[in-house]
Amino acid sequence: MPILEPHRLPAVADRFYPGEPRALRRELERCLVRDLQPVPARMILAPHAGYVYSGALAGKTWSHVHVPERVLLLCPNHTGRGARRSLWPGGQWDTPTGPVKIAADLTEALLRHAGLQADTAAHLREHAIEVHLPFVHARNPRAEIAAVCLGGLDLAECEAVGAGVAAAIRELEANVPGSAPRVLIAASSDMSHYIDADEAAELDSLALDRLLALDAAGLYTTVLRHDITMCGILPATVALIAALELGATRAELVGYTHSGEVTGDVTRVVAYAGAVVL
Repeated sequence: MPILEPHRLPAVADRFYPGEPRALRRELERCLVRDLQPVPARMILAPHAGYVYSGALAGKTWSHVHVPERVLLLCPNHTGRGARRSLWPGGQWDTPTGPVKIAADLTEALLRHAGLQADTAAHLREHAIEVHLPFVHARNPRAEIAAVCLGGLDLAECEAVGAGVAAAIRELEANVPGSAPRVLIAASSDMSHYIDADEAAELDSLALDRLLALDAAGLYTTVLRHDITMCGILPATVALIAALELGATRAELVGYTHSGEVTGDVTRVVAYAGAVVL
């Protein structure tokens, strides 16, 4: 079946981030850290709230890593629409600062190996990939993406998808010389939602400890066992499984913060973390 060429328009510009190009570029300048020396990485975890809340941490996380010409973005399904394992099938995603093309080679490899379904419905109103695209475009205007939205997976399903993602990336990278990762995996997630900041930090540390220990199964089970409202647990688990299959050996926390740092209300926060897996 030929891959369709859909064209995705921004769904949350002017809500989560500026929709006017010059204003967005100014906001990206505020969020990105120019004096960091980016490193080749296998995976990042980065938040997806409005830039006023989590943009600085997202920008710092994207600034830490080299952004290659292929980026696989995985996000949770907040809307409940579309397939549980949804892969945007082709074309491009528009941003106010320019279009980001879908990587046909990576997308086709994921369809073959990762048990994903070509689907646009899960993505049309979903913000959790869209908010990262201005960072991708700013860090590497030539970068192309594959976009995956996940919902309702158990651990065994996460393990199967993660192994398939690794197989797809391994196939793609086998045709490109050089030792540095040629595909960056980016898991989009916020951490605890709508609880006291101290409680959020305590719970989130349990999940982040497992991520930093490169324990994908432990991350998944810890979030479920402690009822941690980490919305992107599925993409984070899948991404970490794939990163480990591809040879990742360590992880670093870039930062942790919460919405109360902006609003002043620490009794009901949404928390955010940035991490890099190398």
